[in-house]
Amino acid sequence: MRILPFTLAAALLAAPAAAQHAGRHAPAPGDTVRYVAVSAGRLTGHQHVWRDPDGTLHTQLQFNDRGRGPDIHTRVRLDERGHPVWIEAEGVNYYKVPVRERFELRDGRARWENSADRGEKEVAGPFWYATMDASPEPGLLARALLAAPGRSLPLLPEGRVRIEPGRELRVSAGGRTETVRQYAVHGFGFQPQHLWLDEEGRFFARGGDWLALVREGWEGVLPELFRADQEAETAWGARMGSTLAHRPVGPVVFRNANLFDAQTGESRPGTTVVVSGNRIQAVGPDGTVRVPAGAQVIDAAGKALLPGLFDMHVHLGLVDGPMHLAAGVTSVRDLANDTVVSPRVAAEWNAGTKVGPRVVVMAGFIDGSGPFTGPTGLRADTPEQARAHVAWYADHGYTHVKLYSSLKPELVPVIVDEAHRRGMRVSGHVPEGMTAAEAVRAGFDEVQHANMLVLNFLSDTLDTRTPQRFSGPAQEALHLDLDSDSVRAFVALLRERGTVVDPTLNVFEGLFTARQGELTPVLAAVAHRLPPTVQRGVRGGGLPVPEGMDQRYRDSFRAFLALTAMLHRAGVPLVPGTDAMPGFALHHELELYEQAGIPANEVLQIATIGSARVAGREADLGSIAPGKLADLVLVDGNPAESITEIRNVELVMKDGVFYRPDELWAAVGVAPR
Repeated sequence: MRILPFTLAAALLAAPAAAQHAGRHAPAPGDTVRYVAVSAGRLTGHQHVWRDPDGTLHTQLQFNDRGRGPDIHTRVRLDERGHPVWIEAEGVNYYKVPVRERFELRDGRARWENSADRGEKEVAGPFWYATMDASPEPGLLARALLAAPGRSLPLLPEGRVRIEPGRELRVSAGGRTETVRQYAVHGFGFQPQHLWLDEEGRFFARGGDWLALVREGWEGVLPELFRADQEAETAWGARMGSTLAHRPVGPVVFRNANLFDAQTGESRPGTTVVVSGNRIQAVGPDGTVRVPAGAQVIDAAGKALLPGLFDMHVHLGLVDGPMHLAAGVTSVRDLANDTVVSPRVAAEWNAGTKVGPRVVVMAGFIDGSGPFTGPTGLRADTPEQARAHVAWYADHGYTHVKLYSSLKPELVPVIVDEAHRRGMRVSGHVPEGMTAAEAVRAGFDEVQHANMLVLNFLSDTLDTRTPQRFSGPAQEALHLDLDSDSVRAFVALLRERGTVVDPTLNVFEGLFTARQGELTPVLAAVAHRLPPTVQRGVRGGGLPVPEGMDQRYRDSFRAFLALTAMLHRAGVPLVPGTDAMPGFALHHELELYEQAGIPANEVLQIATIGSARVAGREADLGSIAPGKLADLVLVDGNPAESITEIRNVELVMKDGVFYRPDELWAAVGVAPR
């Protein structure tokens, strides 16, 4: 359920942040510059930019992401330098929550108010206000930065932003030719953001694997721009990787460690572990294991030594790599992505040429056609297409197929049969028109997202292709009777079939309980460490909550926790997936398991050996034993007793290579713990 990585951290595009209700836009005049939003080759929205006679600049942006997405009209007035002195926008955000943003600079004092915060500040000299809900024309900031000393400006409320010119391309479409230049904007998130300007400095495009924005009529050049952006991102990743990986020159010995035995769920204090190359060579009580001559010895007294953690629901991107490793996540499962860039990133992470976890599974994505089709993957509307897509994924090294909400129910058994025949697993969202029980009986090996289980017991009038798959459970899950015959029968079905559940609880905690202006509980413990503009973003809130339903939504999330605990007690396999911010979200997902009532040591088993088993990698991952791959995490404390201590990661080893969390976090702009 990935949220599209479409913003230049609010100030360049701010697309998922805010919007105006349909029908309330000022009509765009004839001199409007028109852009189109493109997702997986399909037009999904637009951006219109025009200027009033008084100089007010208008930007109207709308796109549809599976029934979500903004529709925004922003108005901006500029000073003689091209810097905004007044901004106003109102509408609904990505989840259709009404929002309004205002900014004004008057008499040397800046004042702002939006869905995340309000404030005022005396200013002297040039600066740039980072919008939260508004979506000003994307080239404004780029032009201001290019004219600024050192191509850099301080940000309001906090931070600093700079721009670097990149490569120049000559592109053609419809008999026209343009020279466009790539720019990298630093300071709005965890990595540089790229956009393209034409020769006159006007915004031309912003590429993306999930969603892109380009001047109307130039859609055909997006693949070329995207390739150039990927090359720049790869170069950035290579520079980062050259300094963050620490390769031992000989054997490594952990001594005095409190080893977590993932097979038994027990802690074994006073343990020595020997690593040679990328494999664990020996494990045993201190004093009983031979220490190789010349070995690097690490005193792990007072610390827990864990197998590397798994995040079983990610949508990988290059910047995610350091964040996963810094949190002790050494293995991930990619559950839907593009079919060109992501396999390359996975190969680089697995080879150790870029900084990132081991990608143990890549899932091919299949959906049906329609207005709510997912933004990536292949579409199947006939049995022939379904079989062909499974074959394509199998031939390209995928071991898993993920199905989505717009797929025709009658195609599910076709895909399941073909995938299982080829030794592949099948999971996903429950397609519209099916219940979770029907999907399990049709052969689903796994179900993603706890809301898909709750929907099994709700009205069949809900269109689960749309955001009703969130709002329905948010309003009704609290009434779910876990002792009812229907729920018990469904849980028994999951257990009997060995169906795995990937609940992504952190997603629903954010959707159901986060409120505008407040830190989302998912990231509250670490928000102070995030880049300033990201900190504001985590105050944006979750789903729109109808009047009088605040407590109802919170109680429904508690029902999700109770259902998850019931599944675990019944023997239904769980895997910890986040579908959210790398690293930090996995820690909180595990905390939610403990809050649900699952003992901390069993939570660790789920995140290590249990996940390795589901991924088909139990033979070489998931526990600390001789012969297994050297994926290890050293933690200050004992998360087997209190899972919150999983946040205290001191050292990470992936494939026998050391990574220091503080260095990894610093590389992506996150403060150390």
